[in-house]
Amino acid sequence: MKKREITFLTVALILGAVIGGLIGDMVGSFLPEGAVKTLFTKSIEIGFKPFTLELYALIFTLGLMVKINFVSILMIIFVIVYFRWWYI
Repeated sequence: MKKREITFLTVALILGAVIGGLIGDMVGSFLPEGAVKTLFTKSIEIGFKPFTLELYALIFTLGLMVKINFVSILMIIFVIVYFRWWYI
């Protein structure tokens, strides 16, 4: 696999997860209360909370949280299937 393809796949997976999360939240906001709304709006946060390092003249803050929901996972699977179909 070429470096260009790996970069494209990484960017596509990240965009797929972000777009899937947005779609899941938008669809979930229009649904009535129930199991389907919970499926679309329930998300898991993976990562670590912001860490702050205060020095005399500088303050560094570092943190990363990834919020994954059902539609994000579906979009990631779609990107992987599309990538395998297109490049292999």
